Amino acid sequence: MPVLNRIASYAEEMKGWRRHLHQYPELAFDCTETAAWIAARLREIGVDELHPGIAQTGIVAIINGRGAGPTIGLRADMDALPIEEITGAPHASKVPGRMHACGHDGHVAMLLGAAKYLAETRNFAGRVALLFQPAEEDGGGGQVMVQEGVMDRFGIATVYGIHNAPNVAFGHFQTTPGPIMASVDTAYVRVTGKGGHGATPHETVDPVVAIVAMVQAIQTIIPRNVYALDEAVLSVTMIHTGTASNIIPEDGTFAATIRCFRPDVRALLKKRFHEIVEGTAAAFGVRAEVDYDWGYPATINHEEETDFAAAVAREVSGDEAVDARAAREMGSEDFSYMLEARPGAYLFLGTGPGAGLHHPAYDFNDEAAPVGASFFARLVERNQPLAAK
Repeated sequence: MPVLNRIASYAEEMKGWRRHLHQYPELAFDCTETAAWIAARLREIGVDELHPGIAQTGIVAIINGRGAGPTIGLRADMDALPIEEITGAPHASKVPGRMHACGHDGHVAMLLGAAKYLAETRNFAGRVALLFQPAEEDGGGGQVMVQEGVMDRFGIATVYGIHNAPNVAFGHFQTTPGPIMASVDTAYVRVTGKGGHGATPHETVDPVVAIVAMVQAIQTIIPRNVYALDEAVLSVTMIHTGTASNIIPEDGTFAATIRCFRPDVRALLKKRFHEIVEGTAAAFGVRAEVDYDWGYPATINHEEETDFAAAVAREVSGDEAVDARAAREMGSEDFSYMLEARPGAYLFLGTGPGAGLHHPAYDFNDEAAPVGASFFARLVERNQPLAAK
């Protein structure tokens, strides 16, 4: 695998960076110490501009090439998850109830490695904008960075991102033009009836049976309202009600995650969800309140940029290790907002066998960092080559 020799020489340093970050995870927009540490590394690397405090704790760093040219954006998310780590690793999280269970520590290490190489060699025209983003897991930091004008402020023409993929063959890349990850919406429903004794249900208005009916009816939305070839998922993931076996409760709640790829399907799912909940509530004589949280849009790769990124990935990992028409997946990503603002592509990088993402035993494979850094570096050099003399 032709990892760039210079980047290969950073492998131990990148491992050290990643394992430091792994020990001190921070959540959502509250990445203050993480951002300060990244900024210190960027100063050591010798970036030309450093712009902290974007989307509260995000950073944009600029590296200038040799000669005029466009600006390419490279993004790494840096927030962790509220999970108690069980890896037992020497570099395990030192913060109770928090861990880097999605590999964002590895994403930062990849981008720092690419930054170090690019700042040393500057074998490209134009500029590189390094986007270190908070709040991917919760809060939509990518959206906030776009809303705060990073694309226009820094003249970013195209933008690219990588996510690690455990249990995909090590060093293999996966991507596809068009939708690669789904939109995600979350519905919270509170159902209120009239509680009472379980022995006299005729004196109550039972929210439990209403919730059961709603959940069952909601499961008909996709098979009976969505065309079979338009992938969508609607999963009821929480139901909470009641305190004792002989009490009919006054109220109860349930929640669902709703995912798809097309905006018209997304709107249909929301419409039918409301109709079913409200109609069922009327039928059972209860009151229902729906809080439908419109979340991240689908992550949609641009065709030309995806083909270009796949070609660069082949240069790094070989033809057989790149699937440029991979199956899309129902997970979601707020990199979607950056791809709405600018052309670009999102790719997965296989890190080999191991615990899956968001699992308490997950740990990023440090051997993958030089691969990702080499991809980012080659992406810049191929996208913005120096003019021949």
